[in-house]
Formats: sequence, C-alpha cells, structure tokens
Amino acid sequence: MLSRIDKKDLEILKLYSRNPDIPQEEVAKALGVSQPSIAVRLRRLKAMGLLVKKVGLDLFKAGLHLAKVDITTTATTKVLKMFEGCPYFLNGLITSGRSNLCLFFMAEDIATLEAIVDNHLRALKEVQNVDFNIVIGSTYSIIAPLRAFGRAHTQPCGATIECKECASFIDGRCTGCPVINQYRGMFWSATKP
Repeated sequence: MLSRIDKKDLEILKLYSRNPDIPQEEVAKALGVSQPSIAVRLRRLKAMGLLVKKVGLDLFKAGLHLAKVDITTTATTKVLKMFEGCPYFLNGLITSGRSNLCLFFMAEDIATLEAIVDNHLRALKEVQNVDFNIVIGSTYSIIAPLRAFGRAHTQPCGATIECKECASFIDGRCTGCPVINQYRGMFWSATKP
C-alpha cells in the first residue's frame, strides 16, 4: 500500500500526525500546492485507511491504570474474542516468540486488572503462561477510545459466574463488570450509553 503514496502524501501524514486539527490551507501552504489538491489527497489517504483521526482520553491523565499482559496460548483467537465486548479491554496483538499474545487492559485500579488476569486468563486451560505488568509511564500519550458497550445478562468475557459471586468482587478487589450492571467503580458509571 505504501507504494501507492508519494512524498507529498508522506508530508501530509507528518503534518496531521503533529497536529490533527491543522487547516487544509496551512497544509497547502507548507507543501506549496493548492487547497483543493490537498482535499483530494486527504480523501484518498482516508479512503486507504492511512490517515485516521482517533479521539479518546489520555489514560494517564485520566488516572487510569494500564496493564500489559503477555500470554502463551494455544487459542489466540478464542482469547481475543473473549474480550471483544469488555470495557476494560484496550487492544490485543498476536505476536511471535514465546508469548504469542499481548493484551492491554485499562481500569481504575490495579486490583481490578489483577482480577481480570487471575479470574479470566490464568483460569483458561488453553493458557500456558501469563506475564502481567503494570505500565508505569509512556513516551507518548496513550489515547483510549471510549467504546459504547451494551447491557447484557452475562459478561461478554464468558465468565461462568457473575461478579456478585466472585471472590475478587466480594472482597472488594475488583470493581466488577459494567456490562451486567454489577459494577461499583466511578469511571464506567459516567460513560453509560
């Protein structure tokens, strides 16, 4: 796909990476071309999926915690599908090496992140190894989209017990699941659809 873009396209991508709100006129001036030609290039870059504007919140500025969980599993697709509807799930990467799956979760507290890992990942027979790390800081802002999640009678992760029956929730070590309305945190209460 990169063979279908030229140096001007790359310059446009650089300018928008530095400032997503830069006016087309300013881009045209910087590249020495007309504003209509920039508009055409922008439409093409967006259609190709190369220029994407992502809106969300800065995890660290919002006071949220980020967990990076590397796992070794025989069922990468199954594990990824488990968390598709989970409000705590940020992203998942299939990787090479000993750990073949890298998952990112965000939560208000570290105990909830530990409960997700202990009760959902370590409990899977298809998971051989789990390496759980809390991200302390980052070079660049980590922007998390706030995906709307629906209400359901069962957890999207497929847990066999409800939060109200889980020892981590009962002991106050987990804020619970907002999808099934068994949640006692603040963040997801404020983001209900």
